[in-house]
Amino acid sequence: MSSQGEHFAATDLACADAGAYIAVGDEEKIFRAAYRRRLPVLLKGPTGVGKTRFVEHMAAELGRPLVTVACHEDLTAADLVGRYILKGSETVWIDGPLTEAVKRGAICYLDEVVEARSDTIVVLHPVTDHRRELHVERLGEVYRAPAEFMLVMSYNPGYQTLLKDLKPSTRQRMVAIEFGFPTPEVEVRVLRDLYGIDETLALDLVRLGNGIRRLDTPGLTEVASTRALIAAGLLAKEGLDPRTAAVSTLAMALSDDADVIEGLTRLIDQYLA
Repeated sequence: MSSQGEHFAATDLACADAGAYIAVGDEEKIFRAAYRRRLPVLLKGPTGVGKTRFVEHMAAELGRPLVTVACHEDLTAADLVGRYILKGSETVWIDGPLTEAVKRGAICYLDEVVEARSDTIVVLHPVTDHRRELHVERLGEVYRAPAEFMLVMSYNPGYQTLLKDLKPSTRQRMVAIEFGFPTPEVEVRVLRDLYGIDETLALDLVRLGNGIRRLDTPGLTEVASTRALIAAGLLAKEGLDPRTAAVSTLAMALSDDADVIEGLTRLIDQYLA
């Protein structure tokens, strides 16, 4: 059985300013309005476009602690709510991340929520509607969420299937914000201003990323995320040749197919010669 600490943790950022964020649209305005009205939020979008960073930014802006849960197929209701554990010769109750967040009035962020088991998601329903209550059956307790508490979920619609999707009963409780890849101008600003990547290299990486995103190649199930472009830029800042950095974070990371890797490497050569 996994320990609680494997399921949730505070989030660290790769840049100096943990609260820094560059808005793309009305996402900040919608999030603040939902927070004031005590409504849960659902962030939709592909991997690596800044959903997690956005939540970190908004938690910092609102001055609230952030509890992050990386959801997976083995995540149980007990992992979220809490369980009894043996500590020496005693049985001790340990709060799960959701219970901790409710008690602290924190923002609880469930990353890639559709990966969790469907029976786990049901535990969230009472805390996402007008009741704002967390039922801890093993303790016989009901915790009322304070005004400061907020539940945020994220998922990647590109991976949803008939077996991996949010039920309508869950979706209809949420305020949805959709994230896509930022415009080239914004993406360059992210690399340059938030991560200190040289502007010329940032421009080349963003052009490369958009070139990969336009591909329609069998065997390439993922495209170049903003996160991957940042990784390439950060490796270059450490003295690595930009081409080598891009091959490692884009061509090699996006596919195991030798032909796809070769094709991506040729594309990299066009932009980072």
